[in-house]
This record gives sequence, structure tokens and C-alpha cells, in this order.
Amino acid sequence: MESMKFKPSVSDILIKIGAALAGGILLFVLVIGLATTGFRAIYSGRIFPNIQIGWVNLSGQAPIAAADLLRREIQYPEQGEIILQYDDLNWTAKPAELGMFFSPQYNAEIAFNAGRDGNIARRIAAQIQILRHGMILAPQFVMDEKTGSEFLTGIAGDVNQPVMEASLELDGLEVVVQPGQIGREMDIQASLEVVSLQLQSMQDGSIPLIVTETYPAILDVTAQAEFARQILSQPLLLRIPDAAENDPGPWSIQPDKLVQMMIIERVTTDDGDEYRIALDSEALREYLVGREYTINRNPKNARMYFDDETKELVLIEEDETGLMLDMNQSIIDIQAQLLEGKHEIDLAVEKTFPDITSEHTAEDLGITELISSQTSYFYGSDSARINNISTAAAKFHGVFVAPGETFSMAEQMGDVNLDEGYAEAWIILGDRTIKGVGGGVCQVSTTLFRTVFYGGYQIVERHPHAYRVGYYEQRSDGSHNTSLAGLDATVYVPVVDFKFTNDTDHWLLMETYVYEGYRQLLWRFYSTSDGRTVDWNTTGLKNKKDPPDPIYEEKPDLAKGEIKQVDWAVEGGTVTITRDVYRDGQKLWQDIFKTKYQPWAAVCQYGPGTKNFPPENPDPDDPCKKK
Repeated sequence: MESMKFKPSVSDILIKIGAALAGGILLFVLVIGLATTGFRAIYSGRIFPNIQIGWVNLSGQAPIAAADLLRREIQYPEQGEIILQYDDLNWTAKPAELGMFFSPQYNAEIAFNAGRDGNIARRIAAQIQILRHGMILAPQFVMDEKTGSEFLTGIAGDVNQPVMEASLELDGLEVVVQPGQIGREMDIQASLEVVSLQLQSMQDGSIPLIVTETYPAILDVTAQAEFARQILSQPLLLRIPDAAENDPGPWSIQPDKLVQMMIIERVTTDDGDEYRIALDSEALREYLVGREYTINRNPKNARMYFDDETKELVLIEEDETGLMLDMNQSIIDIQAQLLEGKHEIDLAVEKTFPDITSEHTAEDLGITELISSQTSYFYGSDSARINNISTAAAKFHGVFVAPGETFSMAEQMGDVNLDEGYAEAWIILGDRTIKGVGGGVCQVSTTLFRTVFYGGYQIVERHPHAYRVGYYEQRSDGSHNTSLAGLDATVYVPVVDFKFTNDTDHWLLMETYVYEGYRQLLWRFYSTSDGRTVDWNTTGLKNKKDPPDPIYEEKPDLAKGEIKQVDWAVEGGTVTITRDVYRDGQKLWQDIFKTKYQPWAAVCQYGPGTKNFPPENPDPDDPCKKK
């Protein structure tokens, strides 16, 4: 009988495999254990092989020897060089000064513990790694933040500075500038972080410090200071643009006056704050107001006279262009042109041109012949009155009246005062004759009235005197012609005026001539006749009234026995003058001039204590006569 063979089961097989694996593992562990135990035994008290701290090989070194070796090899904290930089400043420091320290003992201990720390499995794995590939450990440094912070704080004094605003001011003619300054403050903590990163590389290098900068609102005022100095470098010349020879100016403002006008003000714009340099507009206005009266003027026609022989006009006085200062625009222009560096600046002036210039001819103006001429006489006038007649008459010599223009005697004559060359003489004021500036001017207005009257021109405004004035009824021989009563005209600027209209199609030229030696005033009109003629008649003096009794006045400023007559008796009355103006046989118009003269009393003044004054029975012909 054959023997029976047993076929192993799957479970038996698995048991056997498991037993084999367990035995193998146990054997591997025993082998590894024996190997590592032997490895540790060999390097007992020494650093395992192939272990480095940085570039320093510490294989087989005892910790003490390893520490000594590391001390010799790793000297970066004491020998390294770090350059700290900000802007153009720099400082050199050792890493140790920045708080970097290296402990050889500590690093030797780290190297010794490599492969020895952790549980058995971790140690075995580490030892195998060390045997196969070695191990390079980074040197371990200690960063002392306090030391680094103290070093940076020490150099921060060279960096830190307060923010300062730039300033600009005037000291006399000197422009004083205080430059602005950017505020700086070192960020110690942020700078330490940057330093730490560099030190960890164990490389020398340059490190930019972290500094917070604060900018002032105004840092630089150099340009404004130069502008101020430029303004004050020379006088400012103001002038009329394209000035003629007879134009006013120029006007020079010296630097010592400019500096008083200059303003330095801080302003805020879209681009930030800045200083504005300019001349104070109100100071400029005040300056220009003081010159305005010399600038502003109406256009003035040329003055001429008519040469009866050549029939041409002869120049007496050049024409003048009218000027009107534009104050506001002038101030704007001055400020703007100063910004451009200009020191000669044209004022903003509006110019108006006269109707008649020196280029006009008699033919241009239609002046061809004498139209009207009148002479009045002033026998008995004192020197002051004669002076006033000459002064007033000169205002009208060579003056033109445009076609259709209403001419004002008061406007043409202007102010009657001492500055204009007038003297004090007798004038009628209210119900008295007194001394006043301009006495005698009515001789001129009366003569003009008569020239207009006989020339047939329209009379717009005429005022008679309050009483009959003997001068205006004189003949060439000094005798009196009462038929001239009612042909006088008074002017008292600016209240009482004489006006007439040149109602022709041609210019009218007036000429006045004073013959002081002959006591004559001659007034002439030149134009082109339109054929008009004048018929006139007078009623003569009617409703006559005798003068009142003489008036006697004691005057403390007169000496005893001194007598002065200041008013003369004249009878009153009324007179009516009719004027008919014709042309080509047709009456154009009729004027009626009614005048009522007051009777006027003689006035005698005498000093205190004058004997027999006032007289009991005054002489009718000479009431101031001393008996």
C-alpha cells in the first residue's frame, strides 16, 4: 500500500512566510542595532563623522575641541563689515556691534547632538543619513536686538532732523531767506529687520537704513527770493505808451519806495503752498492816484490864428491827445510785467484824439474870412484888473468851435484862482462890490457876448450884471455911451456862464487881443459866412432910479483920517434889446434881451477917529470927499 503524502494548506504557508519575515526583521534589527551601537561606541564623546557647521568640518571632534575650532574659523561677528547708508551719509559697523553674537560651545553642542536626539528610530535614521551623506548644519547666531537698537539710536542723531518751513522776508533792501528742511526720523525697528537679513547671510555689504521723511509745505523759495531781488535791483519806470513830447511822465519809483510797496504772502494753490511776491495793489493804486491828475486830460485842439494876408492858419500851440488812465488795468499790467522781469512798463491809458491837429488847414475847416469883430474898453482899470483881463482873454485866443457845438465860456476858461495867474480886483458879489480873485473877467465875457451878438450866432445863456458897470459903456475915447447898456454879460465860474451855439456848417475860430496901453480888448470870429445879417435896436435906459444915499463904513484896518471909496453910485433902470437875424432876406429868429439894473449906492470906508466922517452933507458928485 502506497504511503499517503500531505499537501500543505495555504494557512500553513502563510504562517511559514510570516515566521520567516519576522526572523529576517529581527535579524535586521539586531544587525542595525549592533551596527549603531558599535557606531556610537566608536564616536562616544565625539561628533559623528561628516558633520559640518557651515564650512567647518567637525568630524570626530570632541565638543570642546569642536568649540575651539569653531571659535577660530567663524569670526564674522567680530571681523565682518557692514556699511549702513542713508543719502550721502554712511557708517561702518561690525556685526557684533549690531547685536550679532556667535557661541562656539552652543554650536559644538548642536553638532555633537546631531544623530543623537530623538527616539531610537529617529536616531538610527539620522545616523544612517550622516554615514551615507554627511550633515551640514547652519551656524547658529544670537541677535541681541537691544544692542542693535542702541547702535542705530547712536547714529540716528546724524540722520534725524525736524521739518522746517522755508521762509522769506525783507530786511531793508535785503531779501532774507531761511531754506526749508525735510524732516527725517530713522525707523529703528524696520532698519534692524533689514540689518538682520544681511547678517544672516554672513556677508559683508551695504544696508540702506529705513528713514521716514516729512516734507515741509514750502521747501524752496530760491525762485521767489530771486524775483524779489530782481524787483528791487533797479527803479521801476512807468510811462505813457508811445508818449508824445508834451505827454506827462515818465515816473520813476526808486527801490527804497518799491520795498515799501512789496508784499510777501503765503498762498495755497492747486499745486500746494507757495510764497507770492508782488507789489501791493492798494499801494500801487495810491501811487497812481497821486499821478492821475497829471495824466488824465481831455483832447485839446491845436490853437491857431488866421493870417489875413495869406488866408492860412498859423500854429500857436500844438494839439494834445486826450489821456485817461485805466487804473485797474494798469495795476494788472504792472504786476504781470514785473513777473516777466521788466522795469520799464507802459501804463494802460486810453487815448482820444482831438478834432483839430496842427496838420489842418483853413480850407479843411472852412475858415476863410472875418465874420464878426468887437472891441471893448477898460479905461480906469488898475493893474490887477488889467492882468485879469489879459489872463482870461488868453484862454480863448486860437480856440475853435465846431459846427453845431454849444460853446461854454466857463468850461473853456476853467478855474479862476491865483494859481492860474489871476489877481484880486473888484467884483460884484450879491449887493456889494468887493475885492475878489478874477475881477475884470466880465470885460472878457461882455466882449464875447457882443461878438456873438453881432455875428448872428445863437445865444444859449447870458446873464447881465446886477448894476451898470461903467467899463462896459465906454467909447474908444473913454467917454460913455449909454446905448451900450444891456449889452453886458457876467460870468462867475462855475455858477454863472455864457454859452452860444455855432449854428453854421463851418468851424469857427476865435482870436482875442488885449492892448493894455490903449485899454482895449479886441475879439474876432473867423469862419465862412453863410450870408446871415443882424438888425438890432435898444429901448435905451428906461424907468431910471436914482442911486441910494452913500454908505459909510468904519474900518479898523484903516488909519485915522484914511478914506477909501469901494463902490460908486450908479442909477438903475431897465433896458430891452431886440436882435433880428436874417439870411437871404428871411428872418431866422428874433432875440429879446431884457435887463433890469439895480440902483447902486456909493460906499465909503474910513478909519476910526476920522474927523467929520461920516459927513452930514455929502457931496453928491464925490461922497467920499473929506471936507
